[in-house]
Amino acid sequence: MKHLPHLTFLRSFEAAARYLSFTSAADELNCTQSAVSNHVRSLEEFIGRPLFVRHPRSLSLTDVGEAYLPSVRHALQEIDVATRSLISQNHKREVVVSCPISLAENWLPQVIARFHANHPEVEVTLHSTVWSDVEANVSDISITINQRDEADRDQVQLWDEKLALACAPDYRIDGEVLNRAEQLQQARLIHILGRPIYWEKVAGALGLDLGELTSGFQTNSSNTALELAASGLGCVAVPKSLLFKFEQRGLLVQPFAFDLDCPWAYFANFKDRSATPSVKLFKRFLLEAASEIRV
Repeated sequence: MKHLPHLTFLRSFEAAARYLSFTSAADELNCTQSAVSNHVRSLEEFIGRPLFVRHPRSLSLTDVGEAYLPSVRHALQEIDVATRSLISQNHKREVVVSCPISLAENWLPQVIARFHANHPEVEVTLHSTVWSDVEANVSDISITINQRDEADRDQVQLWDEKLALACAPDYRIDGEVLNRAEQLQQARLIHILGRPIYWEKVAGALGLDLGELTSGFQTNSSNTALELAASGLGCVAVPKSLLFKFEQRGLLVQPFAFDLDCPWAYFANFKDRSATPSVKLFKRFLLEAASEIRV
């Protein structure tokens, strides 16, 4: 790289070769005729061969100049294309977000709707994920649910998550409304595969025997678990933030409240180095919306 001619020399040579005129090349490059002439002369000295034949009122390319021109022109075009691509990316009005399907269906749509109302010019693409995130470099912003003590340093926790119990408003145990902890020993429970710690934590907090909390349904999806509970099929233990939409619609209720930290929480990864203005705008909006969550 140290033994390459200055880019300005190459641009002056290409323009002069195209017009066969230092004056016309200078007009295009917004500099003086003498500057273009000096650039070309410096390039010829660098190469050690003449590139132009200088006539009294015109120029013509030497054989060396004719042979050199296509490669120089191609290289400059490649540089221009790469530069325009970077500039275009920097002004691209698009944001790609990946997010667990549980949060994508229960919280993020409202955030995107509010963002769109304020910034309709920015397009948001949402990838819903199950268990693991999408492939690297697909998303500008990636939200995952992780155990708090295993989160990476560069991940931003969106809010302090709590655990909650939920069931349908008309769910009954032996004909009685569920409103006491001890009733869970006779309740049908809905278990989320991969998250047995939810019921373990609940049992410990309520002083119940975990061995008695095994009957019921199982699913690998938090949203499916919530839908099963809304259909009156049992009681579910989930992160409290997932209940908002179901509670607003009157589909689920919390039979009794307790304060219990959830060992899992939602974290966001932001690609700040390559972030476009649109991505930075959505990041600020997302963090503001997350700060409003109260669980």
